[in-house]
Amino acid sequence: MKNIFAIVLVFLLPVGAYSAPQGDKLYAQNCAACHGENGRGGVGVPLALASFLDSVSDRYLFETIRQGRPGRIMPAFEEMSDAQVDAIVAYMRAWSKNKAPVYPLDLVKGNSSNGKKLYAQHCASCHGADATGGSGTGVTFSRPRDLPIIAPSLANPGFLASASDAMIKHTLINGREGTPMNSFARQGMSEKQLNDIVAYIRSLQAVETEQKKKEILSAYIKYESSEPIEETLKALKAAAMGANFRIIREQNFEQGYVEKGKEDRKKIILYFCNFNMLNKALAIDPRVGLFLPCRVTLIEREGKVSMITVNPAAMSKKFNNSELDKLCDEMSGMYREILEEAAL
Repeated sequence: MKNIFAIVLVFLLPVGAYSAPQGDKLYAQNCAACHGENGRGGVGVPLALASFLDSVSDRYLFETIRQGRPGRIMPAFEEMSDAQVDAIVAYMRAWSKNKAPVYPLDLVKGNSSNGKKLYAQHCASCHGADATGGSGTGVTFSRPRDLPIIAPSLANPGFLASASDAMIKHTLINGREGTPMNSFARQGMSEKQLNDIVAYIRSLQAVETEQKKKEILSAYIKYESSEPIEETLKALKAAAMGANFRIIREQNFEQGYVEKGKEDRKKIILYFCNFNMLNKALAIDPRVGLFLPCRVTLIEREGKVSMITVNPAAMSKKFNNSELDKLCDEMSGMYREILEEAAL
């Protein structure tokens, strides 16, 4: 009878109530791709640095996972349960031999106006004049190779919601060994000056507006030409070169998929590139290589030729990188101008 009761009880318990989440597996599934299998970094910041783990609270790690970094690469893991997030935090904490610091949540009292001046003198060169962080991602292609980390955005709403004033002040006092972040206290900065900088950083939270809802954009850009495909292809090449793009190659759409010589000649892909723009995009976020270099597919049906290309502005929205969004918006505009000219 007791055994029957136990079986019934198990089925009545909510899922997960009798099996604790495994932090190592959750980290591998959700974090390792960016932060590295052992937390040594990659696209994301290195999490296993002793100077990092020993200076951040478990609350900070929890809220960072939950809040993410809007406009940066770090997404918000809103669908995870609290128990799952706690399990990841506990797994990460095991990388350090020291206990997690606990910080008070009280605001530091300081002069934010003076802090703004001090920030400009001591912080802006790394964290940016408007505190939006360094350019690029954590991978070596998009940062100097001697830097293990790109300076984070201090004005980011995700950071400001996760970091307490006391934690920010602790970082200013001690710096982060293994990163370019030096100790301001060892440089002779007074406690009042430290408080002023913290007050300025916290003031950014008041002016930080809620991230705009991502506009739903078409995944592709399409124009039609009434000219035959051969003439449309010539016009497309001329328009691309006129916009400072270099023609890379053209190939049949069905190349490699059907027997050679039997490809449909009414389906063509044209590859072209502006290498200056490509290098700039890769430096901001190497993942942009998923949809670059530029290419347009031409398909002739019933006397009309459709010219179709991916919409960079729509693709960029998936990467959570506001700096990349600006470039891809510009890129989409150039695509439209090229295709529109070719369609005339």
